[in-house]
Amino acid sequence: MCTMQKDAVVLLFCVYLMAAAGRSTHHRDRGHKLETYKQSRIRRETDMQQGGIHKSGSPIFRRSPDMTKSPMTKSEQLLRIDDHDFTMRPAFGGPPIPVGVDVQVESLDTISEVDMDFTMTLYLRHYWKDERLSFPSTNNQSMTFDSRLVKKIWVPDMFFVHSKRSFIHDTTTDNVMLRVYPDGNVLYSLRVTVTAMCNMDLSRFPLDTQTCSLEIESYAYTDDDLMLYWKKGNESLNTDDRISLSQFLIQKFHTTTKLAFYSSTGWYNRLYIHFTLRRHIFFFLLQTYFPATLMVMLSWVSFWIDRRAVPARVPLEYAAVNYLTTVQERRERKLRERLPCTCGIANPAEDDIMMTTGYSDVDQNTTGNYGMPENGGRQERMLAQFTIADSQPPRQVKSSRGYVNIWIDTHAIDKYSRVIFPGAYTLFNIIYWSIYS
Repeated sequence: MCTMQKDAVVLLFCVYLMAAAGRSTHHRDRGHKLETYKQSRIRRETDMQQGGIHKSGSPIFRRSPDMTKSPMTKSEQLLRIDDHDFTMRPAFGGPPIPVGVDVQVESLDTISEVDMDFTMTLYLRHYWKDERLSFPSTNNQSMTFDSRLVKKIWVPDMFFVHSKRSFIHDTTTDNVMLRVYPDGNVLYSLRVTVTAMCNMDLSRFPLDTQTCSLEIESYAYTDDDLMLYWKKGNESLNTDDRISLSQFLIQKFHTTTKLAFYSSTGWYNRLYIHFTLRRHIFFFLLQTYFPATLMVMLSWVSFWIDRRAVPARVPLEYAAVNYLTTVQERRERKLRERLPCTCGIANPAEDDIMMTTGYSDVDQNTTGNYGMPENGGRQERMLAQFTIADSQPPRQVKSSRGYVNIWIDTHAIDKYSRVIFPGAYTLFNIIYWSIYS
């Protein structure tokens, strides 16, 4: 009985050993197959990198492994942000750091003669090298960041001289880009709108040409610490060909570089963006000159309107006619004062001195040729009649009445004005356009 039990135990132990050996063989076979698959895939990737096993024209392109693209590596660790003090400029204590600048003008929004300023939207890009940001890379691939990293490293402290308002666009996020290359070169770009001052000379308005400037400068670093320059000279400034203004024609953009001195801080590099604007004269011809010319010409119509039509003759020409009439009345008053005095006459009815004054529209048939022009044409004149009577009976006064006629041709003002006013206006335009154009 004991022998049978021992045999059963030995048999079970042998079966267990056989099962364990089978599982081990299965795992070895599976591991061998997996290892073979990995080696095959690595071999295919190596062949694609060396000879291009991919199909010709295929858009799929497999890049070589790059640790900068690995999700396991944090960018701040790769750039060693915590290992350096970025409150100091690169190469602090050494020569000034060169910072190149280029600008892409997106739009020239407004030009205000009242406020003496302009508004411009542009892409402002800075280029410099900071070896503290260098990192290892197998294929020289750059890394791109947004505004969150900008706050942790050193960037140039640029500002716009003589600016009134400026802001960085933040829709849908801050329009700021930072690109770092393995050798430490940095590209810092931002989209900004700025309103800056422009001193305009309006003495030749609206036939004027204005030149405005946008000035860029470092706020804290003098030329001993920072050397600001246009990266590609005049080619560093690019503009959109579709930029246009309603009142101005944009003639040209160009760049310059100068040194600015402040008595308390020192010398600074300053970059200038100059643009020249010539005003559209056609715009003002339609808006100003043409309406003003029509109003002046309409005022000449009153010279062909009768002087007695007071509501229709409201301009200054009518004032001259009215003044001339007043002068005539003064003359009549002086003539009455020169007549003999009738004081102490016993019978004023018989020895009456009569004076009558009348104004009438007369012609040559009733007054003869006295005071009339030689052409004999009908003229509207003011006739002042003074009647002087002697001591004869009243029935004889009419026959012995004397007339003193004073003629004033009020139509002469209109006749001369019809020629003088258009002539003077034409002469003014000749002088004006010859000087301002």
